[in-house]
Amino acid sequence: MKSIRIEDIDIEVIKKSIKNMYISVYKPDGRVRITAPKKINDGDIWNFAVSKLNWIKKQRAKYQNMEIDPQKQYVSGENHYFQGRRYLLNVIYTRKRQRVEICNNRMDFYIREGSTREQREKVMIEWYRSQLKKDISKFIEKWEQVMDVKVTSYGVKLMKTKWGTCNPVAKRIWINLELAKKNPRCLEYIVVHEMVHLLERHHNKRFYAYMDEYLPGWKEIKEELNQL
Repeated sequence: MKSIRIEDIDIEVIKKSIKNMYISVYKPDGRVRITAPKKINDGDIWNFAVSKLNWIKKQRAKYQNMEIDPQKQYVSGENHYFQGRRYLLNVIYTRKRQRVEICNNRMDFYIREGSTREQREKVMIEWYRSQLKKDISKFIEKWEQVMDVKVTSYGVKLMKTKWGTCNPVAKRIWINLELAKKNPRCLEYIVVHEMVHLLERHHNKRFYAYMDEYLPGWKEIKEELNQL
C-alpha cells in the first residue's frame, strides 16, 4: 500500500488483481482511496487522480459540512434507523426480557432501569444483529437457487470501510452490521455482490456481467449506499 498527495489531499493507493481503477471518498473525514490494477504504472494512477480531483473535492466538502452524528445515548427522543426508516426511540423500563419492538414510527426499547449507555448499546446491537441475520438468511436462500451456488456460512460484524466480504474458498460471507439500518434492497445488493464472488473471485468484466444479469439495478443501489 502507498499514497500520493495532490493539492494537500492524501490519496491511499491499493493495487489488486482487477482490470479497472476505482476511487472512493469515505465518511466522516473524507479519506480518499484509489484501487488500481497491479500492473498499472504510477503515472496513470496520478493522471486518474487528477482527472477526478473536482469530484474528490466536492465529496470531501459535502462530508466535512455534514453535522457529526453525536454518540447515541439510547434515551427517549433520539432518532434511530431500521431498514431505511427513521424511528423515534421510546425507552420503557422492564424487569422482563430486554428487547426492541417497532410500533408505527416509534421504536420501543425495553431495558433495565439504571442500565448504562454501554449496556443499552449492547442490547440494541444484538437486536440489529438478530434482525439482520433473518434477512441475510432469506436473501442467501433465494439467491443460492438462482445462482446455483452454496454459502457454507455467514456472519455479521461492524466494518469501517466495507459493506461485505467474501471468502470464495471457504464459501463464507460477512455482512456489515450497519446494513440493518439501511433499506433492505441495499442488503440484498451486498448479499448478491458477495455471492457473485463464489462464481468469480475478482472484480472483472465477468464479475460485473453476473451482477448485470442477476441484479440489473445494482449500480443505482450502490450509488444509494455511497451517498449514505
